[in-house]
Amino acid sequence: MSHIAIIGATGRAGGRLLEEALRRGHSVTAIARKASDKLSGRANVKAVDLDVLDGAALEKALAGHDAVFSAAHFATVPPAAIFEPARRAGVKRLLVVGGAGSLFAAPGLKVIDTPNFPEAYKAEASAGGVFLDALRNEKELDWTFLSPSAEFVEGERTGKFRLGKDDLLVSAEGRSWITFEDYAIAFIDELEKPVHSRQRYTVGY
Repeated sequence: MSHIAIIGATGRAGGRLLEEALRRGHSVTAIARKASDKLSGRANVKAVDLDVLDGAALEKALAGHDAVFSAAHFATVPPAAIFEPARRAGVKRLLVVGGAGSLFAAPGLKVIDTPNFPEAYKAEASAGGVFLDALRNEKELDWTFLSPSAEFVEGERTGKFRLGKDDLLVSAEGRSWITFEDYAIAFIDELEKPVHSRQRYTVGY
């Protein structure tokens, strides 16, 4: 089993990744500003309280791990804030909770550029695209970026979903969605059996 770190482990996506990793027997270092408030005392969890923008503290927290998941917000955490501490810590694998904005809704048309894309999400989605571009230029880290579907929601853990590459997945009913719970299954699958090294892919129903 792997020893993994999760940046943003108390958030909705990071929290589901933590639960899925524990379910499968991995040990987790949970990193967040107030990780210990929510996670102290959990078996196989080491809670580390830090500001992800504190590069020295993050480097120290990441050392000795097989992989790191980042569920940090793109608009407030630039790529270098994650890449550089991970490199210095000697972590080889970086798995990033992505966004749907950089997926293609149609040939040549990204989701973020569609007419009905919510204005409230544009800053985060734009920063997510910048983060993905930075990953594609990254030479050292073995990275993977998993974009959810358009709707990323709380719900059931079904284990039934589809994987795609760069195009938005839409269900037979015309809805593009995935639960945090099933997203976590897909991403821990990738941790255990890597098939998307240095790639972005997506998950949906």
